Amino acid sequence: MKSKKGLTLIELLVVMAILGLLSTVAFSQYRTSQQKARDAKRKADLDNIARALEMYYNDNQSYPTASLDGKIMGISWGSEFSKTYGTQTVIYMKELPKDPAANWHYCYESNGSYYKLFAKLENNKDPSYNPSGYSCGGDNTYRYGVRSANVSL
Repeated sequence: MKSKKGLTLIELLVVMAILGLLSTVAFSQYRTSQQKARDAKRKADLDNIARALEMYYNDNQSYPTASLDGKIMGISWGSEFSKTYGTQTVIYMKELPKDPAANWHYCYESNGSYYKLFAKLENNKDPSYNPSGYSCGGDNTYRYGVRSANVSL
C-alpha cells in the first residue's frame, strides 16, 4: 500500500484562509495602536505647549497672539518659541512640536487674554475625541483642544 504524504488542496486552502484572517486581525490591531500612539503624542505636545504659554504669560501678563494661519506669533511649528527682552532672549520651547502626521498641523487661537490649542485626532474611540469638532482658522476638523483657564473651548 502506498503511503500518502503532504496536504490535500482543501487542507492548504483552509490553512491559507486561517493565516489570512490572522494577518488581517494583526494588521488592524497594529494600525489602531499606531493611531493611539500618534494621538497620545498630540495630547502631550499640546500640554507642553500650554506650559510654555503659561511661562510666557508670567513674563508678559498676556499670551502671545495668534497669526491668521493658526501659529503662535507666526512661528512655524518645529521652530524655536522665544522672545528677546533687551539683550536677553528667553526660550520658552526649543522647538514647537509638529503634528506627527506630515500633512496635519496644530492650531493656536489667542487675542492675548486667553489661548486655545487644537489638534486633530485619528482614533474616534478616544474618550477626549470631540465628534462635533472645534473650529480654528476656518477648519472644523480639530477634535481635541486645550485652553487657558479663563475661557471655554
